[in-house]
Amino acid sequence: MQIIVQIFLVVAVIVMSLALMRGGSNARHLAIRRIMLVIFALVAAFSIFFPELLTFLARSLGIGRGTDLVLYGLIVSFLVFMATTYQRFRHMETTLTRLSRRIAIDETPLPWAAEASPADKNALLERAREPE
Repeated sequence: MQIIVQIFLVVAVIVMSLALMRGGSNARHLAIRRIMLVIFALVAAFSIFFPELLTFLARSLGIGRGTDLVLYGLIVSFLVFMATTYQRFRHMETTLTRLSRRIAIDETPLPWAAEASPADKNALLERAREPE
C-alpha cells in the first residue's frame, strides 16, 4: 500500500510542477494557488483538532505515522512553492529586461538632433519615439 501512496505523491509532484510551470501568472493559476492554500489550511486545522484521525488516515494508506503523512504533504507543497516561485522570478526578469531596453532606447541621445533647432529637436524626438 505504501508504494501506491509514493507513486501517487510522485505523480502529483510531476503534474503540479508541469501545470504551474506551463502557463504564465494569469487568473487561472492564481485561483489554483488560492484553492490549494485554502485546502492546506483546512487540512492543517483539522489535523490539529483531530490528530488521531490523521494517524488513522496514514495507517489506512500504509504509511504508518501521521507525521510521515504530514512530511510527505510538506514535501509536495514545498516543490509546488519552488515551481511557482521560479515561474514568478522568470516573469519578473523578462519584464525587467523589457523595461531596461525601453529606458535605454528612450534616453539615448540622437546624434542627428544635436545640430537642429529646439523645435526640430522636439519633432525628431517625437518621430523617433513613435512605434513602428
